[in-house]
Amino acid sequence: MGDIDPPSNDRTAQNSDSNRSDSSKHGEIHATCYIWMISAFAAIGGFLFGYDTGVVSGAMLLLKDEFSLSSYMQEIIVSSTIGAAFVFALIGGFLNDIFGRKVVTIIASFVFTVGAVLLAMAQNVIMLIIGRSILGIGIGFASMTVPMYIAESSPPHLRGGLVTVNSLFITGGQFVASLMDGAFSYIKPGGWRFMLGLAGVPSIIQFFGFFFLPESPRWLMKKGREVQARNVLIKLRGTTEVQDEMEEMRALVESEAQQANAGFLTILRIMRTPTVRRALIVGCGLQLFQQLSGINTVMYYSASIIEMAGIRSKRTAIWLTSLTSGINFVFTLVGLWLVEKIGRKKLIIGSLSGVCLSLVVLAVGFQLIAYHTPPVSRFDEEHKNDSCSSYKWCEDCIDDSSCGFCYHGKVGSINGSCLAKSSDKDTHSAYGLCEEGAEGHETWALDYCLTSYSWMAIFGLVLYLMFFAPGMGPMPWTINSEIYPLWARSTGNSLATATNWISNLVVSMTFLTLTETLTKSGTYWMFVGIAGLGLIFMAACVPETKGQKLEEVENLFSGPLCRCCGGQTGPGGAKHTQYKAVNPSDSS
Repeated sequence: MGDIDPPSNDRTAQNSDSNRSDSSKHGEIHATCYIWMISAFAAIGGFLFGYDTGVVSGAMLLLKDEFSLSSYMQEIIVSSTIGAAFVFALIGGFLNDIFGRKVVTIIASFVFTVGAVLLAMAQNVIMLIIGRSILGIGIGFASMTVPMYIAESSPPHLRGGLVTVNSLFITGGQFVASLMDGAFSYIKPGGWRFMLGLAGVPSIIQFFGFFFLPESPRWLMKKGREVQARNVLIKLRGTTEVQDEMEEMRALVESEAQQANAGFLTILRIMRTPTVRRALIVGCGLQLFQQLSGINTVMYYSASIIEMAGIRSKRTAIWLTSLTSGINFVFTLVGLWLVEKIGRKKLIIGSLSGVCLSLVVLAVGFQLIAYHTPPVSRFDEEHKNDSCSSYKWCEDCIDDSSCGFCYHGKVGSINGSCLAKSSDKDTHSAYGLCEEGAEGHETWALDYCLTSYSWMAIFGLVLYLMFFAPGMGPMPWTINSEIYPLWARSTGNSLATATNWISNLVVSMTFLTLTETLTKSGTYWMFVGIAGLGLIFMAACVPETKGQKLEEVENLFSGPLCRCCGGQTGPGGAKHTQYKAVNPSDSS
């Protein structure tokens, strides 16, 4: 069988110029308070997504001590959420098609609440893993549903900003999570219960509030509920003059219905429709490079990275984490301001270029920390055959997960020894001056070496977030909410979101292990290389969608997938990748 031709958009194309100018002319009419309100309320799902993925960074420092967690077990607790999010992002596409965006968002809110309550009551590691997995179900549903719901409800000239509101709420959730981490770090034992359990408050608010919000007008039209779709559209646009938009949605739904084959699975239809297949490759590529550029090594393990950089106080590390989360939130506002001014493509390329630079700073910073590590100057004669006693430098000592550095003094005048850690608690050595109950003023460092280059790693983290937050953070979600036709939108977003979570899972499951095998600096040099490949992909393959109606965006993928040369001006003066019109049956 040959490739399926994409649905005809002749009617849409004929009216695109007049409709765009009309949208621009009456922009004030379309910018209702109601559309901003429902976008913000839907984005509570993004807040929960951000809070639940961000809170684990500080909570892990307390959980690690209370439950004596190994690096592997820390990775399991973090990654259980991500694994569940991957699976249920895929399931979410099917549920969105059947039940709609509103119902799936309500389900996500309920699941968030259950997971938060279970985590607050957790008595052991198994309960922590189960609770985090339940949260992952809610995150999987919300992360692929909320951007799509907002995009389908928004007028073209506001769509980029409104979808970016969801990303703003994600970073806001991460910022609030870091503040909660700092505030409850003073409560021992059990401060982590408050950190993890408070996510239940906004999820309850969204659960009850969403019963009063409308369904997406495009989903209603797809299901043949045209009267409801019109009523919702009138309320969203603040005017009864919605006939043109209704006609465009109706024409597209009818055209897609004619193209659809009975029993033909949507995912197979996507693979056999060149324009949508190309859009899916771009959408999945955006999500892949967002994660493989290392963002969650910053968000999940930022407190641990700060400790690795030589900050000895856990409380100080947690509060410094809130600083980095605050920067992430503030610079997402920059993205919200720029997205409709300079367009998606310029924003994401500029962002990723800065990410590459900041990853170089992080890699060099950790290299300097390793090069200027304190020497092991004392040796325990009673345990001279112990494997830890063979190390001559602090960095080598702490890279061995069974050893720690026991020292006193300041930078430049440190006396220290490398000792085996206790089998019962990570907070003490098995013997020597840092053994539990030993008298003295020694400091036990399991994850860091005291160094004068700590500032460089922290500066690299801050710089990373300043560049990542405006573009690489929100734009993959914004662009994915725009580039698929209505019949493929749920499935396309589901597959792209699943790509995000599976690559997220790979990074979070391997980060601590990579730092122990490739070294910290080697790990970040690896991310530099991946981000560089991502930059080439963004420049060559991502089109500009600024100002395009959702019904028009499919036309951007009517030619070859990636072209590095040229560019043509699209709506609103934006430049997008130049595609030539070719036969739709041509492969990418």
